[in-house]
Amino acid sequence: MNHPESPQPAGAAPGPAPEAAARLLADGELTLAGRIADASNGVFYGTVTADGTTLPCVYKPVAAERPLWDFPSGTLAAREVAAYAVCRALGWELVPPTVLRDGPFGQGMCQQWIGPPPDADEAPPSGADGLLALVAGDQPEPGWKAIGFAETEPGHTALLVHADDARLRRLAVLDAVINNADRKGGHLLPLPDGRLYAIDHGVTFHTDDKLRTLLWGWAGEPLPDALRDPLHRLTSALTPGAPLAGQLAALLSDVELEALRKRVAGLLSSGRHPLPSGDWPAIPWPPV
Repeated sequence: MNHPESPQPAGAAPGPAPEAAARLLADGELTLAGRIADASNGVFYGTVTADGTTLPCVYKPVAAERPLWDFPSGTLAAREVAAYAVCRALGWELVPPTVLRDGPFGQGMCQQWIGPPPDADEAPPSGADGLLALVAGDQPEPGWKAIGFAETEPGHTALLVHADDARLRRLAVLDAVINNADRKGGHLLPLPDGRLYAIDHGVTFHTDDKLRTLLWGWAGEPLPDALRDPLHRLTSALTPGAPLAGQLAALLSDVELEALRKRVAGLLSSGRHPLPSGDWPAIPWPPV
């Protein structure tokens, strides 16, 4: 198994720069093309258009959110927007531009679509492309990190691994910060030019430790300076009265915002990637 290429993300998401894309998503005319059938909540593919510019997007109306036992009803869209805001504050372009806006089915999350349209002949990006693998043996090869053993068929297991990739490592830190309860492989969108995006951040920012992810390969390892420095910047941005803090206060509850501050402080205090708590399943199901 060869070590996958791990280029640094370069430039903005396909299309306008993130700030321009966010304005277009917020203010453009939203036209829906159809519903994405395999999504657990109501998810629609469409476009936003303004001043002659059109951007593909995904729209998730609050009214179509499926109630969850452990998250307040009607809050998933706001959590997706909060995840984008925190990612931008860290200086990373891992989450596509995401806004809250009104649409045909009421207020919802509107996010730039990454990849070909759902009905295109071209294959969409896949989280498994060069980032996840099942291998024989009980130790990963150099350039890979072990997640755990997976049953491939009755009585047979294989080692599930992810790439030792700088992009994934940043995403692992983002997930720890936002307390992502559902980081599946299918939520990863690697592009041919080396950029990596991650989607589906509705079950985040809970006050309890619910981190559930495939990206445990660095668990317990020291955080390098390249990851600690963005956390210090985020700490400043979360100071009460700072613009980001004000933005998040409109998206999260007071206790959730304070829990976010404590998670960032905890990561900096420990100086290490978190370990599974043991109080919550560490890996989502299905994992991909």
